[in-house]
Amino acid sequence: MKISIALFATVVATFLSFISFSQTEVEFCSTHKKLEQALQDPNFAKQYFIEEQAFEAMMQQKKGSTDQTKNTIYTIPVVFHVLHNGGPENISKAQILTALDILNRDYAMLNADTTLIQAPFQGLKSKADIRFALATIAPDGSCFSGITRTMSPLTAQGEQGYDQVAAIVNGNDVFNGTWPGNKYLNIFICKNIGGAAGYTNYPGSWSANSMTNGIWVLSNYVGNIGTSTDNTSRTLTHEVGHWLNLAHLWGSTNDPNVSCGTDNVNDTPTCKGTQSCVPRNSCSNDNAYWGFDQIDNIENYMEYSYCSKMFTIGQVARMRAALQVVNTGRANIVSAANLTAVGADAVPALCKAKFSTPQQIICSGSTIQFTDESFNLVNGWTWSFPGGTPATSTLQNPTVTYNTPGTYLVKLIATDGNIIDSTSISQYITVLPNPITLPYFEDFEAQTGLNNPNWFVSNPAGNGWVLTNTAGHSGTKSAKIENFGETNSNLDELSSGSFDLSQITSATGVTLSFRYAFRKASANSHDYLRIYTSNDCGQSWTMRKSITGSTLSQNLIETSSWTPSSADWGIYHVTNIPSTSWNSSFKFKFELVAGEGNNLYLDDINLYAGPPSETPVLSISEVNNFENASIYPNPASDEFNLVFSTKANTELTVTITDISGKTLQTNSIHTPSGLNTINFDIKNYAKGLYLVQLKSMNSSNTFQVVKK
Repeated sequence: MKISIALFATVVATFLSFISFSQTEVEFCSTHKKLEQALQDPNFAKQYFIEEQAFEAMMQQKKGSTDQTKNTIYTIPVVFHVLHNGGPENISKAQILTALDILNRDYAMLNADTTLIQAPFQGLKSKADIRFALATIAPDGSCFSGITRTMSPLTAQGEQGYDQVAAIVNGNDVFNGTWPGNKYLNIFICKNIGGAAGYTNYPGSWSANSMTNGIWVLSNYVGNIGTSTDNTSRTLTHEVGHWLNLAHLWGSTNDPNVSCGTDNVNDTPTCKGTQSCVPRNSCSNDNAYWGFDQIDNIENYMEYSYCSKMFTIGQVARMRAALQVVNTGRANIVSAANLTAVGADAVPALCKAKFSTPQQIICSGSTIQFTDESFNLVNGWTWSFPGGTPATSTLQNPTVTYNTPGTYLVKLIATDGNIIDSTSISQYITVLPNPITLPYFEDFEAQTGLNNPNWFVSNPAGNGWVLTNTAGHSGTKSAKIENFGETNSNLDELSSGSFDLSQITSATGVTLSFRYAFRKASANSHDYLRIYTSNDCGQSWTMRKSITGSTLSQNLIETSSWTPSSADWGIYHVTNIPSTSWNSSFKFKFELVAGEGNNLYLDDINLYAGPPSETPVLSISEVNNFENASIYPNPASDEFNLVFSTKANTELTVTITDISGKTLQTNSIHTPSGLNTINFDIKNYAKGLYLVQLKSMNSSNTFQVVKK
């Protein structure tokens, strides 16, 4: 076959782009693997093959007959559910809208690159006449934008797709309940979905009404701006094809480039599948339909190549037929009655003024971006920002600077030219006072609550951190999260005010220590306490330590709601706060990820530089030995913990050296009596053996640790 120089150049460029991109460990699609797993259930397999045979029989009956729906444009109502944990996976509305535009472009065959399709398939390319519209009415009848957002660490736990959906059901910001799969095409945007870029379920009665009758997709494979690119922008085009009963060109349970298979569509040549854009003929058994051996349709949307551009006439007939089947829920989803019920049948009017910001707690002098999130059509905005500069704005997404500490209202009046709606939130923006200088010690005895300039509570769902007077280490008060009975994977945060670390030097370093008390509720409890720091007043956060509930509890279990005694408190020292954080915009926070454990208490939070001239509460005396000292894990990858007990409050120096004796790290630590844990970050160390010396004025212990 002859191809033009221009076409050959395009193919090569696309192929090279694919090679570069495919170095990641993300598989394009795992729908076929999900199907294989499901087919292990005999009941599912029996029902699946019955319905598959019925559909193929229907397609045979339709062959050669006139498509009575060919002038019908089907509309599919879509909801994008963003599952995030505060990271870049929380993609913007603008990025999501580009994904919707690309779906509508590809299914209407309005993509300009159809001119580059290989000559044998130019006459087979076909528009599907299927459009996609954002649903604007939630299951409870409330209006929304077609997008929901849920904060949960499950966004990164990709093997548990149904758990991810459960997190969205329970925690999204629009409607906490099921979004039926026969009313909405639910698209779940996550950070991790088990190693694939996307996957979905084929049509079937087994999932017709279920919310899991939807599509999972990686956040950086949505649209073509923000975290995504043109190369990754057609994943949803591919997955919607599966959702409309199209298989991969090489078969529905076959891996690409393994064996010849069929997708049961006559005008797509039998092939092995490909992950490149190089023309080839992978199978030589096409004569029955074509009359000759046909090259592979590598530019088909149901291939794995990153040069997809088309559906064939046969594929379009199959997708449109799938939308006419009642027992799969597909026929209902495109019905006129359903489109009206979910608000996808007309251009929606304004129904609610709404706005958002990346953060609500800022430092003095900070600038913050406001984003209009109003539902749905808006063409006019009137903002009020008391305490900010500017104090008013008519821009859609204004930027405002706050210079004076305090708490401020924000108001938005939105209009679509006919309807006007407004929202006003008092105490929306908090501007922190001047940063706190070191040393800092918090025993909570003087506090009357936790929402104040020094402490802020964030709990999207669940109980949240509270001040309690029922337990304390150095007094009667502490910070407590009522974690017993908490919903699995709930996030609860306690963040600090701002601190000035600009005086810290490499000779002193900085240490964050805190007392804790925790118990597991059962042997299967899997909670995590995570400590984060920020060097930009909370605009971004870096996790410094993730401590398992087993470590915190020493595997001790209490099966009823628990309150600690004085002997139940341990102390943890966080030493890996880097020099990039030594400025006047430092903050830290504690985050508990609920895992069916028991209650957690924090007390005596101490932030200090080296040995401070004065440390509240902690008096310093010397002991001659360290009890039960150990290092774990050992060998270690990125970090290790040094655990030991002391009989009295002690001032220690911990030094890490390589085997040549070169000092790599030194920390001065104030260790109170009892169990102590010190965490060390060694991810930048080379592989090998290191010595860890634990030293007080009168005694010294040395340990070995291996970086693997």
